[in-house]
Amino acid sequence: MSTALQLAITKIGDLLLDSTISQNAEGKPISPINLAIPPYQRPYKWTTKNAVQLLDDIIEAKNQNKETYRVGTLILHFDPKQSVYSIVDGQQRTITFSLLLMAINQEYRASIPFLNQSLTDDAYNSRNIPNNYRTLERRIHNISDNREQLELEDYIKNNCELIVVITEDISEAFQFFDSQNARGKKLYPHDLLKAYHLREMNNLDIAQTEKTVKDWEDLDQKKLSLLFSDYLYRLKEWIKGNRAWELNEHNIQKFKGISRKGNYPYAQFFKGAFAYADMVNQSSMPFVSGMNDLKPFQIDTPIISGKSFFDYAKHYFEILKDIQNNDKYEGYFINDNEIVKTLNLRTYKNGVGNGITRLLFDTAVLLYVDRFCPSERPSKTDKEMLEKQFVMYAFIWAYSLRAQYYNLGWQSAQNYILGNEVKNSFNIFKLITEADSPIALLSSLSDKLSPLSIKSIVAQKEKIDDEVNGVYQNYLHYFRVNKFIEE
Repeated sequence: MSTALQLAITKIGDLLLDSTISQNAEGKPISPINLAIPPYQRPYKWTTKNAVQLLDDIIEAKNQNKETYRVGTLILHFDPKQSVYSIVDGQQRTITFSLLLMAINQEYRASIPFLNQSLTDDAYNSRNIPNNYRTLERRIHNISDNREQLELEDYIKNNCELIVVITEDISEAFQFFDSQNARGKKLYPHDLLKAYHLREMNNLDIAQTEKTVKDWEDLDQKKLSLLFSDYLYRLKEWIKGNRAWELNEHNIQKFKGISRKGNYPYAQFFKGAFAYADMVNQSSMPFVSGMNDLKPFQIDTPIISGKSFFDYAKHYFEILKDIQNNDKYEGYFINDNEIVKTLNLRTYKNGVGNGITRLLFDTAVLLYVDRFCPSERPSKTDKEMLEKQFVMYAFIWAYSLRAQYYNLGWQSAQNYILGNEVKNSFNIFKLITEADSPIALLSSLSDKLSPLSIKSIVAQKEKIDDEVNGVYQNYLHYFRVNKFIEE
């Protein structure tokens, strides 16, 4: 088989019962087909609703006398060394068809090789597979006419077809997968970036690529999307003094980075830094010296395209997760912080204005950690400068905005970041990236931040020092104790 993309068509019965793809572009069958679910695949998430809908669609197609019912696309990555066809796309439908054949004829239980493989011990797999099988079995048994059951069985095996795409190049398989999905739904920017950087990884072997994709898929995809759209994209814009609105397909080039072919002087500089970090981390130096791995990432510098992008995403995903978790015993950076305890109260998590203000606070902390704190095993001094000093200053800066607006929206927030007439309005992100040390930054913040007058504070000012179970209920308490309210 050549490494070029191959198109084929298969009947469900041929694929699942006979381990054969019915015909390739030349009209010849492909056999044997050893189907496998690779470790990077997501679990089986189809519910009984999805399974029943598939069966109803098949019955409707049969009743309309459709000679062929195309049920979707199956994208396979072929590994010639192991003679295995891994499912890149089409897993949910393929498992459901296997369950359907087994529900319609118990003898197929031992005749579908695809069902013999073990799946990961996952809550979705252990719940949805038996639930869907029982539901399909009940639906089939509700067809009282035995002849009608046999006709349905025959229709599923011989008239339901899949379009099959086969390639030995896993990057090409993922590229095709993303292009297919784009036709049916709008892809999020981080999905488009995934496809782009997979295409830049054609120098890696299959095992490395599969592990990279699995690590990406294991991350919470909603949170991963927010990491890029709400945090990294906005930081890149604010650092430069620009307004930041929405990350979309038109401006994702900020995350495409420098390709392996990039040879401009600036590109060579950043590629050199990345290559040095990679060389050190693969040597015995970190182990012998006891130092941390070098992280070749900074939010305000270009990304190196390919695998480095996925490492970059995971790196900042974990840092943001750490920053937003105030548990006393979890993570390195924010641990049992008094200010954050108050900001985590429900009253400060509800509403657009509170959400904007908290995002400004979190992004400032993220940028500080990125610039000045080792991402693994920061020293006691690193943590004290962050938690006892910078967190307080970042809080005063961000919540000075909240304190001076009844109705806070993104327009006002962007004006505040870029500098307007409101007290404590300045670009803290630019200040962080221009500082050459935490001490220099903290000194600048001390000079720039001013106390708010009572008249300028529009929030409720009564009961500022109310405390319940060790948590102050009003964020203005920390303005008072840190001398940032003129009374």
